[in-house]
Amino acid sequence: MTDVPVDPGVTARTPAVEGLTEAEEEELRAELAKVEEEIVTLRQVLAAKERHCGELKRRLGLSTLGGLKQNLSRSWHDVQVSNAYKKTQETLSQAGQKTSAALSTMGSAISRKLGDMRAHPFSHSFSNYSIRHSISMPVMRNSATFKSFEDRVGTVKSKVVGGRENGSASLPSPTGGGDQPLPGPAPF
Repeated sequence: MTDVPVDPGVTARTPAVEGLTEAEEEELRAELAKVEEEIVTLRQVLAAKERHCGELKRRLGLSTLGGLKQNLSRSWHDVQVSNAYKKTQETLSQAGQKTSAALSTMGSAISRKLGDMRAHPFSHSFSNYSIRHSISMPVMRNSATFKSFEDRVGTVKSKVVGGRENGSASLPSPTGGGDQPLPGPAPF
């Protein structure tokens, strides 16, 4: 609310409300002036009380931040004891347990699969093992990337196994020199 002082000059110019005598109107205007004066006084008293309250809080070490912390703590406590919060917490807890169980099962399956792979290591000659046997997804087996990879592995296998099957302990020369052993370290 704002204070609007009553100007006696303005009041004299406004026509009297119908049904009121001049004496009643003047009495009401006097009462209005008195109430407005009381409002101004009360605002001044309230401002003084607020300043005094602030000074007392400052001297006691209480701050606005402390009050805010208390309000937040109280509000958080109210939220935690609400039914909606409890139901949400239970639902999230159950979801977490189910997710944990699923991840544990998946981890066990992966561990088991790795254990199976360790139990059946590749033979040194690769003669009894095909990469195709280890892949169970036909789409992947038919992809161009997989076929390219398989061809490269086959080429490396033939070079490694080919040199050993011929009785030679050396690898073929990268220059295509046949079965000549690789040269020793180059002199400086």
